[in-house]
Amino acid sequence: QVLLAESGGGSVQAGGSLRLSCVASRYTFCMGWFRQVSGQEREGVATLNVGGGTSYADSVKGRFTISRDNVKKILYLQMHSLKPDDTAMYYCAAEGPVGFGCTYTRGDFGSWGQGTQVTVSS
Repeated sequence: QVLLAESGGGSVQAGGSLRLSCVASRYTFCMGWFRQVSGQEREGVATLNVGGGTSYADSVKGRFTISRDNVKKILYLQMHSLKPDDTAMYYCAAEGPVGFGCTYTRGDFGSWGQGTQVTVSS
């Protein structure tokens, strides 16, 4: 089990930026960010593997960037040009699929954080 703690969510106007942080007790091969709107299915946003490979949902490509600080063991999600459709609870996840399975389309991660709310107003 990996302990994960997200922060950085908040309320912002459309076009604004936020940076989410996720402090992890340890890194795993595949880590990622997911989001969920109440009453809807959780969706993958971005993943990052230990080799630096990334994947992004089409809806966020070019606007969001996933990265990590290896020393501090923090996973980041930098979000620019935010839209009202980005409003959701954002979750950090670890222990994702290894190898080529580490993509945002896969939801089988073993550890999850508590989430941080992002609200984008028009």
